[in-house]
Amino acid sequence: MPTELSIVVHGPNTQGHLAGLLDSVAADPAPDTEVVVVAVGDWARDTAREHAPGAVLVPLPDGTGDAEARAAGAARASGRWLHFVHAKDGLPPGAPALLAARAAQLPDTVDVLLFDHVRTAWRTSGLPSWDSRLLARAGRAELTLDGLPALLRLTPLLGNRLIRAEHWRAHADALATDDEAYAAQTVLLTAARIACCTHPGFEHRELRPESLAPRTLDDHLALLGRYEALLAATRTRTAPHAVLYHLMVRDALRTFVRAGMPERDARVFFHRASEAARRLRPAGLRHPAGPEGLRRTLLEEDAYARYRALQSANHARRAARTALRAGRRKLGTQVRAVQYRRALARPVDPDLAVFSAYWNRGVACNPAAIAAKLAELAPQVHPVWVVAPDRVGLLPPGTDHVVPGSRRYWEVLGRAKFLVNNVNFANAVVKRPDAVHVQTHHGTPLKRMGIDQMRYPATAQGLDFEALLARIDKWDYSVSANSHTTRMWERAYPSRFVSLDHGYPRNDVYYTATAADIAAIRARLGIAPGRRALLYAPTHRDYEAEWTPRLDLATLADRLGEETVLLVRAHYFHSRTASALTGLRRAGRVLDVSAYEPVEELCLAADALITDYSSIMFDYANLDRPIVIHADDWETYVATRGVYFDLMAEAPGPVARTQGELADILTSDAWCDDEAGKERAMFRRRFCEFDDGRAAERIVRRVFLGEPEEALPAIIPVDRRTPAPTPQEATAS
Repeated sequence: MPTELSIVVHGPNTQGHLAGLLDSVAADPAPDTEVVVVAVGDWARDTAREHAPGAVLVPLPDGTGDAEARAAGAARASGRWLHFVHAKDGLPPGAPALLAARAAQLPDTVDVLLFDHVRTAWRTSGLPSWDSRLLARAGRAELTLDGLPALLRLTPLLGNRLIRAEHWRAHADALATDDEAYAAQTVLLTAARIACCTHPGFEHRELRPESLAPRTLDDHLALLGRYEALLAATRTRTAPHAVLYHLMVRDALRTFVRAGMPERDARVFFHRASEAARRLRPAGLRHPAGPEGLRRTLLEEDAYARYRALQSANHARRAARTALRAGRRKLGTQVRAVQYRRALARPVDPDLAVFSAYWNRGVACNPAAIAAKLAELAPQVHPVWVVAPDRVGLLPPGTDHVVPGSRRYWEVLGRAKFLVNNVNFANAVVKRPDAVHVQTHHGTPLKRMGIDQMRYPATAQGLDFEALLARIDKWDYSVSANSHTTRMWERAYPSRFVSLDHGYPRNDVYYTATAADIAAIRARLGIAPGRRALLYAPTHRDYEAEWTPRLDLATLADRLGEETVLLVRAHYFHSRTASALTGLRRAGRVLDVSAYEPVEELCLAADALITDYSSIMFDYANLDRPIVIHADDWETYVATRGVYFDLMAEAPGPVARTQGELADILTSDAWCDDEAGKERAMFRRRFCEFDDGRAAERIVRRVFLGEPEEALPAIIPVDRRTPAPTPQEATAS
């Protein structure tokens, strides 16, 4: 039996949404339906192979346009009807089966089936479209566009219409455009007959404008070019022509009012739109639809100045109201605001950089490694650290610093050329156009981050996602250690930052530390030569009100024997185990290193790592030493926090689900045997991709010195790297 419907999924895996689309199709298979995935780029190809193994896969290189991708999918499709779905969009449950059944009822004289859709954005999902009433008015009868030209007012998407495959191929040349709206309208204009359905069969995802490339004047003028072409094609069709003219004026006015174009561009666009509106106006048409005050002036000569005068008056009234509200603020806030505004009004200091880490805890993590390399490669740039008052005493001697809220704090934040943080600066920090914000992050994501947390109440509680996105929009650069991280940041933090795929600077030490360095660290920790040191570093649980110990450390230490030292980096020991651990601490068999900094030294000192879901596993993997996963609550963690991949299937070593299993692994060879080595090697290739010991250098040269990416030190492949010596090698040397 021939295939009724071909769902042509096409495009790059924008912000990681392709997996959800393919999973929904796989979970709800429809009879007489095939899925063709035109995967643009490696991420889309890999996602398609994992999430749609039964689909027809058409891989295309990065940068392939939508028109070429749709054409490639249509060429491979065998269905009588085509449904083009972009990789960022979705399909409501049951939609493929319903659309296939409806299309099967239609004769070959019908070229297009229109249907409703729902709208989804980063903070909303499943909102109704604006098309429902018009589709209900059309009913189920077969129509012509000249009989109901208002169908051109439906949202111009290819996803909200099925197209008969023969009709698509007959008009392939006219439809070979990356302008989806033009293709969607052309499909209707060339259709002999059209059918409608009121059921939502498509989910249109509206991406954050802040995550997309800025629209240029040429982009805005292309809107007018689209309508000029459509109006030229309908010159002899009175009713569709009039509808398209009204749509042109409406969309031109909306673009002018809402796009936020620079004044020079706005003037050019307005005059171009006004000229088109006058030139293409159908005879006898009174006023085009549009906001009062613009719909008349658009057709008049020299209307731009008059409109701008009206707009300036409105802005002045709003500014006066804003000033009145500002006058009611507390005096202290006003004083700080004045200080900050004065600093912002002064020129940026090109040799001033502000650093912060972990909510102002001190000199640590990726910012610390960047600052150290900066002192070596660009000593003319002066670093100032933002540090909380209670952490000032822990700073390295001679560290220039400011305390949040102080006068100098606002001064340096206002004038610094470079702002580097592994979290975010305060909401009040203004992003100057000539300043550079570098977000270094502080881990590779296993758990859901950013706006991906919205679906998980345990972690989303109390988070202001609007404020979070406002902070993200200030980023110029986002540092990444591997392709997985780059892709997850793209979906979790949808904005226009540039990804620095250079590695995590804090991990450089895992390739530069010497045997003497490691021996000295172990001596500082009190680890006797010949002892096996295991670093135990569990992560936080969002579903717990307070820390709950996952292991009975006293019992585990007894099982492991006197020659093993447990380095425990966690919350304070639970009161129930305190007395049992006292003797073990005195004997040096359990060391509480929760407050020890930097954590990289603990990793260098440890023969192996025991963790659960902490991002420390990704960093430690650079050392190519054994890693054991203790996952006693994996299902609960997944349900309450959400994860980006199945750690149980892709762990860097053996997985224990109970303390007994963990002890068995650590008292046998399972923690360091060949199988564990193979798992670790696969993990390293995926997650240590960019870490080779020169990450900080690449970032300093790229960001602070302005060197082009092609001039930076090339990343050494994982298999050709030499990690720091193991503790045994350090002792032997």
